[in-house]
Amino acid sequence: MTALQAKLRKRRHARIRSKIKGSAKLPRLSVFRSNVSIYAQLIDDDKGLVLASASSAKTKKKGIDAAKETGLELAKLAKQKKVSGCVFDRGGYLYHGRVKALAEGAREGGLQF
Repeated sequence: MTALQAKLRKRRHARIRSKIKGSAKLPRLSVFRSNVSIYAQLIDDDKGLVLASASSAKTKKKGIDAAKETGLELAKLAKQKKVSGCVFDRGGYLYHGRVKALAEGAREGGLQF
C-alpha cells in the first residue's frame, strides 16, 4: 500500500466512523487488514471497551479461508458474551475479498448485521 492509498483509506475510514457507533447491545465490528493477516474486534464505543477480538495471525490458513475462519471465531466469542448483533465497520477497505469473507463467516456464526 502506497502512502497515497493509506491516506485515502484513512479518509474513507473517518467518513465511515462519523456515521457508525457501537453500543453495549449493538457493538461495532471493526476490521483491520494487513498484508498477511486480518483482525476483527467487537467494540462498545460508549464505554470504550473491546468485547471480543479475533485474528488470523495464529492460524496456518491464509487469505480468504483464514478470514472466514476468523469471522466464525469472532461470532463464537460474541455468543459467549451474549452479543447477537453488531454494526459492521469495514475500516475503509472495499467490501470484497478477505473483508467480505470475514463478514460472511461472522454471519454464518450467528452475528446479525
